[in-house]
Amino acid sequence: MKKILALVATLAAAGASFAAQPLVNPAELKAQLGKPEVRVIDIRDTKTFAAQHIPGAVNAPYGKWRGPANNPGEMPELPKLTELVRSLGLTPATHAVVVSSGSDASDFGAAARVYWTLKVLGLKELSLLNGGVKAWADAKLPQDSAVATVTPSAYSPQLDTSLIATRDEVAQDVAKGSAVLVDSRPKAFYEGETRAPAAKMPGTLQGAVNVEYSRFFDGESNGVLNTQKVHGASSVLDPNKPTVAFCNTGHWASTDWFVMSELLGQKNVKLYPGSMVDWTQDPRGLEVANAPSRGKQLMIDARIWADKTFK
Repeated sequence: MKKILALVATLAAAGASFAAQPLVNPAELKAQLGKPEVRVIDIRDTKTFAAQHIPGAVNAPYGKWRGPANNPGEMPELPKLTELVRSLGLTPATHAVVVSSGSDASDFGAAARVYWTLKVLGLKELSLLNGGVKAWADAKLPQDSAVATVTPSAYSPQLDTSLIATRDEVAQDVAKGSAVLVDSRPKAFYEGETRAPAAKMPGTLQGAVNVEYSRFFDGESNGVLNTQKVHGASSVLDPNKPTVAFCNTGHWASTDWFVMSELLGQKNVKLYPGSMVDWTQDPRGLEVANAPSRGKQLMIDARIWADKTFK
């Protein structure tokens, strides 16, 4: 009996050692390449991917995981996402590793958003390559331009709504103060000094705290998340309360969600995918904190128009 128990314990430990880690470095990913259950998903644009990529990777550009131009943070409809994950050959047994360019801190949010989407779709074995393709190249690891052969799956995902904060749910959280609302944007957005082009007005959610996504990196130009900076975020968060991460379009907020949920292990964290663009487009005119005066708002609108027109 003791031998059987020892064998079970050994097998359990071995299984744990192969469990997907949320954040992996290039060396750790290299050790997993070639395993049939591992699927590297490169979310860069098609042309860049075709030129050179991690061996065996498949391409699913970031735009395929996003909503329309007027509300890019909105999740695509389930049939569209189902078609996408099937084309990548994904099933719940797949260990999916999301890889972005790694160009800067903002780019990390793209990988985190796709990771979150896959988790919403029911995948459990997920990883994100810290630093993306840039970190892989900096480690002098091989790349190629070969096209991987993928057998489409028949997976029928069901949405895990426990990870999604809807506009109406957030409105209830604002009204009742029932959740910690984490604004992941740079300070200028939080304080209402600027807005995203698709947002109707500047400002933030009432009662929100500002935890900029960039605080987890060694400068905006560095695409490698510094895990030593992760635990510093806990000083302004309450892990015992439900938490909602948001930004402009659910991109930067995905980094904060990833840190809180996947690295700190908080169990009650949601992402508001549409974020402030979705919130400010509501025809009811939902309340916005830190909203500027009408005059200042017109100046902000003019600056955004000029940037769009002349750049």
